[in-house]
Amino acid sequence: MFWKKAMEFKKYKLFLPEYANVDYESASDIIIEHATQNKSFGVSALAVHGLMTSLSDSTLGELINKIDLIVPDGQPVRWALNSFYKLGMKDRVYGPQLTLNVLEKADQHGLSIFLYGSNQVTSDLFRAFIEREFPNAPIAGQHIDRFREATEQEDRTDIEWINQSGAHIVLVGRGCPRQELWVANHKGKVNAAMMAVGAAFDFHAGTLAQAPNWMQDNGLEWLFRLIKEPKRLWKRYFVTNSRFILKFLKNKLLLRRAY
Repeated sequence: MFWKKAMEFKKYKLFLPEYANVDYESASDIIIEHATQNKSFGVSALAVHGLMTSLSDSTLGELINKIDLIVPDGQPVRWALNSFYKLGMKDRVYGPQLTLNVLEKADQHGLSIFLYGSNQVTSDLFRAFIEREFPNAPIAGQHIDRFREATEQEDRTDIEWINQSGAHIVLVGRGCPRQELWVANHKGKVNAAMMAVGAAFDFHAGTLAQAPNWMQDNGLEWLFRLIKEPKRLWKRYFVTNSRFILKFLKNKLLLRRAY
């Protein structure tokens, strides 16, 4: 049975997060299966930055594995998983590309989309992109990021709005780790597949350029983005990436295990 097959996937712990051994096709099938039933289901495309933040941020660390489907967004994450577990993953599962795969299947099934996060300009442009490219996946609603955490009353209102909209998929673009925390904290509350996809909003809205494919394929997307946004991203890439490499070497050479 198609959906039963889509539901079957294994998880592998890398330091703390439990990554699913999936590719674009299987990950998008799993998401669509839950979306069609309006099941509360959490998804994160977690790269090195999010992984290392889960180790240093106790709040995120406690919640991260409440997210049902964590996919290996970055090439270094894929390489590490393959090194520890011999999974033979042929490619990462990049959040912006996974978003397109899900939108394509949502279009085929007539599933509706709710946009949660980002600023007004980017959200509007992303909405226009979806309406143009995936006309059979209607926008059920749109909520701009407050750029702060919601009050209890605001959060209840948000949940009610999303659920009453009938949205099947909620695309969450709040930046890592805020979007992961939001997804984890709304499991069982929002009746939809919630996807923490961050930069997908900017990339598909056209407000931020993506790295060339050859840089993405060789794990150099960080360099492209660093050149574009040096003041914002230098610490993320130089400090966080260095910590990841040291953690990998320690676990691989000394501990000889992935966690």
